[in-house]
Amino acid sequence: METTRHYPETLVDAIRYFADSDRALDFMVKLRWPDGVVRCPRCGSDGVTFIASRRLWQCHERHERRQFTVKVGTIFEDSPLALDKWLTAIWMLANSKNGVSSYELHRSIGVTQKTAWFMLHRIRLAMQDSGTHGGLSGQIEVDETFIGGKARFMHQDKRAAKIKGTGGMGKVAVMGLLDRHGPDGHSTVALKIVPNTRRSTLAAEVRARVEPGSEVFTDALMSYNDLEADYVHGVIDHAEKYVEGTVHTNGLENFWSLLKRAIKGTYVSVEPFHLFRYLDEEAMRFNTRKVVDGERFRRVARTISGRRLTYKQLTGKEVPLPT
Repeated sequence: METTRHYPETLVDAIRYFADSDRALDFMVKLRWPDGVVRCPRCGSDGVTFIASRRLWQCHERHERRQFTVKVGTIFEDSPLALDKWLTAIWMLANSKNGVSSYELHRSIGVTQKTAWFMLHRIRLAMQDSGTHGGLSGQIEVDETFIGGKARFMHQDKRAAKIKGTGGMGKVAVMGLLDRHGPDGHSTVALKIVPNTRRSTLAAEVRARVEPGSEVFTDALMSYNDLEADYVHGVIDHAEKYVEGTVHTNGLENFWSLLKRAIKGTYVSVEPFHLFRYLDEEAMRFNTRKVVDGERFRRVARTISGRRLTYKQLTGKEVPLPT
């Protein structure tokens, strides 16, 4: 079995490596079925036969759609694009620090901008952490931010419709929790879009995700005032200072700057309906920032199975089936 050291470690290597369709297929087979046994994605049977001339398998069991390719049951399903384009796109999105726009991808791999936009959202689905982020313990930073365009850049009519107050009016509130000592030994973040920044919302999220007795560090927002009952609560008032010993939220402030740099600099305009996907993308890159590009790419590629996103679901014309 091929070892990971033979896999590409740079973008140029990846383009050359996956240009060979047999090598790209072999790579995907080993990721999907690491034990070497190909199974039917519809019934789970390992009684399958590979049809080399058509580069697909046929299941021996009697059921509909017995023939399947390596794409079936993944984010690639029903896509006519070859694996080399898909794997190059995954590499680019996983390893570009500020993200990749659909226009950049369309120029780079030779697809339409609409196709590139759809591809990127499917890859973001694979970047989504399926965990609940519950059970956080140790030293946890908690903070919130608002994502949205600045009022002075809006058209007058849009500004009048959206901005009816001050502060975060017309923007989306995002809550972040940063574990200073994550599973890999470095800080990791968990994000969630919240309806508001009231105590009933923010404090409840902390209690749902952080184990009692942990050290929790926040700013002086009053929504966090009652956390002392369950946690060792450290508060830093940014009107006076930003650090006092170990009490600060600088880790999350750093992440917010990375997130907003990607949104403002690369994506420019993100609809609230799709914002959670961009949060998944940036969180995944941040949480794997200590690994090399090749390993980060393989981590994303391993999570493409069992996930499906259709264009109708992406555009809100069809509700995804519960999983």
